[in-house]
Amino acid sequence: MNKKNSTIPIIIIAGVFFIFGFVTWINGALIPFMKTINELTDAQSYLVASASYISFVVMALPASYILNKIGYKKGMSLGLIIMAIGALVFIPAAEARTYWVFLTGIFIQGIGMTILQTAANPYITILGPIESGAKRIAIMGIANKIAGALGSLIFGALLLSGIDDVQEKLLSVTSEEKNILLNSMADSVFIPYLIMAIVLFLLGILIRKAPLPQIEADEIEENIEEENIKTNIFQFPNLWLGVLALFFYVGAEVIAGDTIIAYGISLGFTGEEAKYFTTFTLLAMIATYILGIFLIPKYIKQKTALVASALLGIIFSFCIINTTGYTSILFVAALGIANALVWPAIWPLTLKGLGKFTKTASALLIMAISGGAIIPPLYGKIVDAKKYELITNGMQELEAIATASTNSYWLLIPCYVMILFYAIKGHKIKNWTKK
Repeated sequence: MNKKNSTIPIIIIAGVFFIFGFVTWINGALIPFMKTINELTDAQSYLVASASYISFVVMALPASYILNKIGYKKGMSLGLIIMAIGALVFIPAAEARTYWVFLTGIFIQGIGMTILQTAANPYITILGPIESGAKRIAIMGIANKIAGALGSLIFGALLLSGIDDVQEKLLSVTSEEKNILLNSMADSVFIPYLIMAIVLFLLGILIRKAPLPQIEADEIEENIEEENIKTNIFQFPNLWLGVLALFFYVGAEVIAGDTIIAYGISLGFTGEEAKYFTTFTLLAMIATYILGIFLIPKYIKQKTALVASALLGIIFSFCIINTTGYTSILFVAALGIANALVWPAIWPLTLKGLGKFTKTASALLIMAISGGAIIPPLYGKIVDAKKYELITNGMQELEAIATASTNSYWLLIPCYVMILFYAIKGHKIKNWTKK
């Protein structure tokens, strides 16, 4: 499509990215909130991320099937309505103060987001030239992360306000008083999630009327000169390596955004101070997205941006582990710089030349978002194990929690190494065997 014809669709899809950015990035506030009201361990609290991201594994291929039947626009509408239903589940969950019901609501929202993302990401990628795909996705990323920053601030204020007083009171109250205190805290999700449900439902209806053109990827594959035209999705090694790279990237991104508040609290910051930390990460991403819009593809290639992002991720991860206090927090936030251009670069590098396989390939890439379901809880388990080991060896509990939380960020390093491999070599591998 030409620039004039694609402007309005780009604005509308940016609105879609804004919506699921808002919903996704409130997890940073939900994790310490759920940990308190449901009295959870670190590993258990990160199941908030798991419930959200595991839905991408369950629903990505069915979402691809749905989109093939109803198209991108109706698919986005359906995704928004399902997200509204998930938001409504938070109301009975708060009444019962039952963790699995909260997780069910998050999972249902994740199903809606899966359909939404399976439609929106390939749509924006093929809305114009593939060479500028990273630029368009970077614009989407700005909308996504601005929404995330707003969501984190709003829900941080609503859910984490007074959390330090509650935690202090829990140490000295009776069992009955504890239940009253925690029930009162759980009720604070009622109004926000009711409003969220209404807004999502209305947007789901409105997007059906939006002026979005029906577009498809080219049916003809790029490698037409090859003797054997590819006949199935398994014949694209660059796709499968892209899925793996995206899996590790999402895990790293979720750790950077969703653990930073809990990490700050473990280092001794109050909940009132720590509630802003996710916003630091998102602001770093927004600034880098803006840079990417100006630089890609005019000054730097998508591949070059991906190499630089992976290298920065490795450097910042080492810095987190080897610093303490506010400095360490800032390096976690700086991962936003390393993460910003990974998603925009991997999508066009992976989808290039897939032709008629684009929808299925997009579903597989969406399934890679499950990295956010697996890697953050793994971080939580490592923290719990390290904390237990340090306390057993005689370290004071608060110091052990801080040390364990810091040292466990080593998990990020292999994630960025995989992204670096894909940027340098993986995306070039078009066949499983050499001729």
